[in-house]
Amino acid sequence: MKPNLAVRNLYVLPCCLLLLNLCTGVISYKFKVIDDPLERTAAVMGFVLFGGGLVGLVLEPVVQALVGSFQRRSRRGAGLLGEILFLVVLGALVFWLYYRSTILGPQSLLPPDWRN
Repeated sequence: MKPNLAVRNLYVLPCCLLLLNLCTGVISYKFKVIDDPLERTAAVMGFVLFGGGLVGLVLEPVVQALVGSFQRRSRRGAGLLGEILFLVVLGALVFWLYYRSTILGPQSLLPPDWRN
């Protein structure tokens, strides 16, 4: 397997899916203002389906290109250690967002004016 393909399949795509899951949590939190359970369920499902398609078709290639660019720069600048450091920082960022969402709730990922 080529290194770029391995990074895409084993790291970038899962990171995108984790971020999509965070977005789903925030959407579920925001949609609690819809009183009717059927409407709320339909709205969440619609946004998740749309978001899944958006992540798979649009955002994942963009994130992959950005990560690839940063990865190449870090490899050029600091070699393999720079590349590993970059991927660790990316993973730490996703972990920190999940930590905030789990401990403080999805509203902690929103600006104060957007909270329910």
